[in-house]
Amino acid sequence: MHAKNRLPGSGHNTPSPPASPLRSPRYRHSRSSKGGRFTPFQPGRTLAHRLAWLLLSVLLRRQGIFLFAPLIYISGMLLYMGTVSFDGAPIITHRPAPGSVYRSPQLYAKLRPEMDADNSSADAISTIWKNSYKGGQWRPCVNKSSGGLPESNGYIYVEANGGLNQQRTSICNAVAVAGYLNATLVIPNFHYHSIWRDPSKFKDIYDEEYFVHTLENDVRVVNKIPGYVMERFDHNLSNVYNFRVKAWSSVQYYKDAVLPKLLEEKLIRISPFANRLSFDAPPPVQRLRCMANYEALRFSSPILTLGETLVARMKERSANSGGKYVSVHLRFEEDMVAFSCCVFDGGEQEKEDMKAARERGWKGKFTKPGRVIRPGAIRINGKCPLTPLEVGLMLRGMGFDNSTYIYLASGKIYDAERTMAPLFEMFPNMQTKEMLTSPEELAPFKNFSSRMAAIDYTVCLHSEVFVTTQGGNFPHFLMGHRRYLYGGHSKTIRPDKRKLALLFDNPNVGWKNFKRQMLSIRSHSDSKGFELKRPNDSIYTFPCPDCMCRTNKSEEKRSASAT
Repeated sequence: MHAKNRLPGSGHNTPSPPASPLRSPRYRHSRSSKGGRFTPFQPGRTLAHRLAWLLLSVLLRRQGIFLFAPLIYISGMLLYMGTVSFDGAPIITHRPAPGSVYRSPQLYAKLRPEMDADNSSADAISTIWKNSYKGGQWRPCVNKSSGGLPESNGYIYVEANGGLNQQRTSICNAVAVAGYLNATLVIPNFHYHSIWRDPSKFKDIYDEEYFVHTLENDVRVVNKIPGYVMERFDHNLSNVYNFRVKAWSSVQYYKDAVLPKLLEEKLIRISPFANRLSFDAPPPVQRLRCMANYEALRFSSPILTLGETLVARMKERSANSGGKYVSVHLRFEEDMVAFSCCVFDGGEQEKEDMKAARERGWKGKFTKPGRVIRPGAIRINGKCPLTPLEVGLMLRGMGFDNSTYIYLASGKIYDAERTMAPLFEMFPNMQTKEMLTSPEELAPFKNFSSRMAAIDYTVCLHSEVFVTTQGGNFPHFLMGHRRYLYGGHSKTIRPDKRKLALLFDNPNVGWKNFKRQMLSIRSHSDSKGFELKRPNDSIYTFPCPDCMCRTNKSEEKRSASAT
């Protein structure tokens, strides 16, 4: 029996030849009524098209479509490109990834004419803090003990490491641990650090006598270990058992692990000690932390005297604003810029400086095999320190005009002559401790980074507005201390640095839009002025409610009528 032709509409009932390989439907229907022969050439087609169809039909007959499809595609593209004139080809420009280029100088140049012409700003320094806590203000309420202390379980000697405020953390935590274990605290020893390079002792920075006296009914504090105790250890501290306490250890750990050894040895050493006590602690421990930080720690007389002198000079200069001034903590020192791994506009010189600074301060940390540093991603993530220019732009956008008096708290700014110039252009009344003092006044503190930081701390503490630009222990302690002094409100501007990074990276933003965004950040800082401590928050940043009590409306009225 012969197979019949299966092609529809062919008009033939004759036996078909043996089955051939399957073909595309396009070609199956291309047999003509005259003998059913395949005719790849259609009238009106160009020679190039006919050759292409011929090649395609041959390949299809040989079932090589899957093998030769890439070759066909590439050949077609080459043929197509051959018909295009390269003289008129579009130029494709590469746009750098967001944040990979420091664009703030270009933005400043664009916005400056409108910024200087803008007279719409209200008096920002007098109107900035509008938010109030709906339950009333807060007041300090750290209660001191009045009774005597039981017999001591032994002596605790700690080494406080880090800079000024990391050492402050160690001191306050040591007071809390000593009180909890009913131990006698030896005045903490300040560990010399290669970064801060400050050999200052406790009494050089804090009023030691005042510290001991304030705590006398709560924690015993002595300035040295008695000789009869040291005899047991051959008068050598290295023979004293040293606890290596994990960071953020609970008070239960101290009770279970440290106290038995203390009772046995009568003297223990804990080194290092910063951040070795959990922030989530019972009220008696928190009370001791509050007392140490806000009541017992007072700067030494030389530091306090000069600091208060600078506060008075800032208030005198800003008399037209009611003695109110802005303080800014600027972190743009060489070590901070180097550690951030961000790239700015200093070119090859900056690149070499930062490379040397990283190797000098953190040898090998940034050159480990496999470590990838992405400056653009760091900037967009809000991790780059704000430059002096960016701080100026932000404050002008927030409504502070060029007559505002600003106190600048900082170390030695990297490439200061170049990087500080735009900030002084925007705020010609800006002051530093070097500008407010004579060389003779500053000489006793000049070569001691912690003492210089303590002077900055004092001036910032009493400003109407405090601006933090990078985080760290300095602003965190200041925010808490300002809350303690100013009814629970930190009076601090904490910018959203991710939002700032996107704005500074946008060359098309106009002054009105930029200003609106800055006022939004300012308003958000005001609303976050009152914040209560959550379990794992720092009590040194959030003193409410552990160190402060709420003042209700009736109490406020009584105090107002009394005055």
